[in-house]
Amino acid sequence: MIVADDHAGLVKARETLGIGAGALSGAGTLALVPTMGALHEGHRSLVRLARERADQVAVSIFVNPLQFGPAEDFSRYPRTFEADLEICRAEGVGIVFAPSAEEMYPPGRQVGVSAGAMGSIVEGEFRPGHLDGVLTVVLKLFNLVRPDVAVFGQKDAQQLAMIRRMVADLNVPVTVVGAPTVREPDGLALSSRNRYLSPRDRQVALALSRALTEGSAEHAATRVRRAARAVLDAEPSLALDYLVLVDPATFTEVGDDHAGEAILAVAARVGSTRLIDNVTLTLG
Repeated sequence: MIVADDHAGLVKARETLGIGAGALSGAGTLALVPTMGALHEGHRSLVRLARERADQVAVSIFVNPLQFGPAEDFSRYPRTFEADLEICRAEGVGIVFAPSAEEMYPPGRQVGVSAGAMGSIVEGEFRPGHLDGVLTVVLKLFNLVRPDVAVFGQKDAQQLAMIRRMVADLNVPVTVVGAPTVREPDGLALSSRNRYLSPRDRQVALALSRALTEGSAEHAATRVRRAARAVLDAEPSLALDYLVLVDPATFTEVGDDHAGEAILAVAARVGSTRLIDNVTLTLG
């Protein structure tokens, strides 16, 4: 496993591993799993899927300051670099790209990626600028690592939809793959932020997955929303940001007569920790 912290290191790593310009060159292909570190079983599942899609896997570890708001948890976001390297080594990762903020954002930086209208709704409404920061760092990682495939978790469903939109709109030569959400045995979606939860908070947080389960048992939009909301309303310790039933591609709310795929998504604060979750379902 090669650890690189700058572009020159990435170029050397690609050469060492025999990674060419992609499948059309006949050389080795590369899949990228972008992360902010604090790796867990969900990240392992992304790496395993990436290994099925390419000859080599690169994992980036970078806590991206652009996607955190002024009052968010950038400074206390868990950083477990040595443990992350052990996980990458155990999962057969070929390259770990761990750049500094100075490497990713040179002084005087002015140009970034705008998430557009889709970046201002649902998650974007509660975290202004967040999706701009996500798209900017992902595009930079694509340019630096030059993967053939990139794997992202479905738990961040709006992020995944926006990355697919960016790749299509900007003609980025990367195949984007979504991976299913990995859950704890009790249903809680795996997240690096789960470690912030006290035992009491964790019990409260289970209302999110319960709400999604109850909602997905229904087949009409009004009933889906009603069933999920009833679970959340029954947990007074939960501070709800949103519960939405949206189109998977645009993240706009679907109508009561919608038939076909939709995403039921929720975000809430449990104590000082903000959690998100979602499930894809078929209506009609």
